[in-house]
Amino acid sequence: MRIVGGIAATLGLAGAVSAGLHPRSQETRDFFALHLDDTASPSHIAQVLGARHEGQIGQLDGHHTFSLPREQTGQFDALLTDLRTKRKLRRRSDGDIASRRTDDPLDKILWSHKIAPARQRLQKRLPPVSVPYEPLDKRWEDAQAAAFQKKAMSTLGISDPIFREQWHILNTLNPGHDLNVTGLWLEGITGKGVATAVVDDGLDMDSNDLKPNYLPEGSWDFNEGTPEPRPLLPDDNHGTRCCGEIAAAKNDVCGVGVAYDSKIAGIRILSKPIDDVDEAAAINFAYQKNDIYSCSWGPIDDGATMDAPGILIKRAMTNGVQKGRGGKGSIYVFAAGNGATFGDNCNFDGYTNSIYSITVGAIDREGNHPTYSESCSAQLVVAYSSGSGDSIHTTDVGVNKCFSGHGGTSAAGPLAAGSVALALSVRPELTWRDLQYLMVETAVPVSEDDGSWQNLPSGRKFSHDWGFGKVDTYTLVQLAKTWDLVKPQAWLYSPWLRVHQAIPQGDKGLLSKYTVTTEQMQKANIARLEHVTVTMNVNHTRRGDISVELRSPAGVISYLSVSREKDNMAVGYVDWTFMSVAHWGESPVGEWSIIVKDTDVNDHSGTFTDWRLNLWGEAADGTKQKLHPLPEEHDDDHPYEDAHVATTSVTAAPTKTEAPANSDDHHDRPVNAKPQSTAPNPTQPGEATKPTEPVEDQKPAPTTGSEAPSPSPSEAGYISSYLPTFGASKRTQIWIYASFAMIVVFFIALGVYFQLQRLQRRRTTAHDDYEFEMIEDEDEMQPMTGATGRTQRRGGELYNAFAGESDEEMFSDDDEPYRDGANTERRSEDGSHDGPQGKP
Repeated sequence: MRIVGGIAATLGLAGAVSAGLHPRSQETRDFFALHLDDTASPSHIAQVLGARHEGQIGQLDGHHTFSLPREQTGQFDALLTDLRTKRKLRRRSDGDIASRRTDDPLDKILWSHKIAPARQRLQKRLPPVSVPYEPLDKRWEDAQAAAFQKKAMSTLGISDPIFREQWHILNTLNPGHDLNVTGLWLEGITGKGVATAVVDDGLDMDSNDLKPNYLPEGSWDFNEGTPEPRPLLPDDNHGTRCCGEIAAAKNDVCGVGVAYDSKIAGIRILSKPIDDVDEAAAINFAYQKNDIYSCSWGPIDDGATMDAPGILIKRAMTNGVQKGRGGKGSIYVFAAGNGATFGDNCNFDGYTNSIYSITVGAIDREGNHPTYSESCSAQLVVAYSSGSGDSIHTTDVGVNKCFSGHGGTSAAGPLAAGSVALALSVRPELTWRDLQYLMVETAVPVSEDDGSWQNLPSGRKFSHDWGFGKVDTYTLVQLAKTWDLVKPQAWLYSPWLRVHQAIPQGDKGLLSKYTVTTEQMQKANIARLEHVTVTMNVNHTRRGDISVELRSPAGVISYLSVSREKDNMAVGYVDWTFMSVAHWGESPVGEWSIIVKDTDVNDHSGTFTDWRLNLWGEAADGTKQKLHPLPEEHDDDHPYEDAHVATTSVTAAPTKTEAPANSDDHHDRPVNAKPQSTAPNPTQPGEATKPTEPVEDQKPAPTTGSEAPSPSPSEAGYISSYLPTFGASKRTQIWIYASFAMIVVFFIALGVYFQLQRLQRRRTTAHDDYEFEMIEDEDEMQPMTGATGRTQRRGGELYNAFAGESDEEMFSDDDEPYRDGANTERRSEDGSHDGPQGKP
């Protein structure tokens, strides 16, 4: 099928048409992104389609924009649908690509996507409320601290007037709560030769604080289509403030940036609605000149939004890490988000939960976790920002203007970006993954007694609130000097695992498992685990009721999603990918479990449809590792298999600010936990959970790559029971039932004793004999007998609940419960403790 439009006579110029010559007027035209074969001519494709070629999409090689008048797009949509179907069939057929090529120019269209109209979907990550600002003279009543600050400024050669207010650089009021950067400056490490692009609402290149380090060739205004990203709107100050944190020059204007001799570029996208073509171009703009992209924005942080970059932007990010910086990869730094007070979580943001992002949360001046800073399993580190009565002091829009109230995770992200700039200045050859490794290795855990930390098999600690800890810039850069570069990225995708089971409400969840083998890891060429992602489909009439946990073979828990009180969307998760860094460095070999919960007992219900486990890590043999293909819109070409499914008891978790009583189990807490539901028999915080029997008639299916079927629930440590659990652990349940049994036996014995006494009295008195005969008169005593019978049956049922189960079986430790935590203790066969699960 071909389209020969009425504009074909004008197509001779199509190949030369650029987006600049034809601004995208989406009121009258529809726009399409096409990925063309290397041998295809965009002008020829335009001629065949009867379309207008609008130009290449940023730095995405082979990706071009085409447009058609609205009245012609219906037929064009049908053509693209037909092409996608043919491509899918070709990918599934045998033979190499070259053998399938034909002379048809439409066969050179490798991928197509209709561009949605521009919209305002991205939000600056400002602090949710203004932070009270304490005047300088009151905060510096400590003469000793002031003297130390003055000496430090003299030693560092700094005369910037607000430097002593920049506590995030040198905190003399709360020593230790700063970036630990001044020692690097004394070594002459100040960021020379590195450029950071702040993707935001503009950069004031006329500011005397930023002018010395402004990089015009790395800057562009995608909102106005001009080379200068100049702030134009009254609130276009966010980007300039972020720029000051990174690269404000050492002078006599305001303060200094973390990397005050590095270059700073501005890429303006937040001041008007923007479409995916411009956003994709922005995320790759000048990626051979810009090393780092600092992004303090994302979907709205309202606790109800779940949004991700479009497929074109995902391709641009993949393109950036593969081709940016001469193939070493662009560094993307994203602010985690400010929606914690609304129950939001950064895993509902497709930018912050990307494996390509360094996701940065906030810590305040006193080392506290700000109430606004979101938590999630994708958070890598935290950096300093507003809270505890102070904010970040930085540059503002204006020739000599400063600002004392910058904050939110918006301010934390640029400080991490500045730290990365210092590391790159001493080791330019570091790849995008090397920088993530360095962040993981050098982050400093904070507030370790707050109940949020897990001890990992790698020896590190991880918290959904803090990531691996706060950025320590000095240690980061020192390690960067001698760091062994990692090998290329490798990956392993499980099959799509078909579940198709209703999610139980209340105190049970739906559990599915997948086993990763050593052979699979070797075949995938993975030597060391980094990121773990789970792509899943869940149907539900209220999305906010769902929460999801991932448990590794070593028992480490990733809270992939949390229930959200404000999320009333009548959808679930549609091909949504959650990400976790909690398993960094862990052995992935063994059984991975995913648990989907719906703890609110209400009229809303859902079904767990399917899921897939994706492992990302360092290649064992870097010489044979290829680059990952660009992402597709739909992943329909991977095999399906039936998943192992069971129901399991779930724990009613403490709230975000509570810590369980048992410190060993303090990681058993999803962040931003939903308020307690009215579900029956909730499990108490901190206690282990006990899974119940598998779903009826559901048999475990063999796992691809495994030599044996998945273990049965009993083999894997799952306990089946037809008895009420009372929300307690196995031992507690045994104690409860044993106590009931002893009580019943006592009353039975007591009854036998009184019967014997009555028999004795009957032998001695006629009255006793008469009374006994009256009791056995069933007709006259029917109401009493019936009542007694009911009581006896209830007691008998309770006692007989243990029938067929010996004492040895009941009190055996061989069949351990599936515990809600990685550090719960287990016992060996001889009864001795052998420590936390997953550790010798």
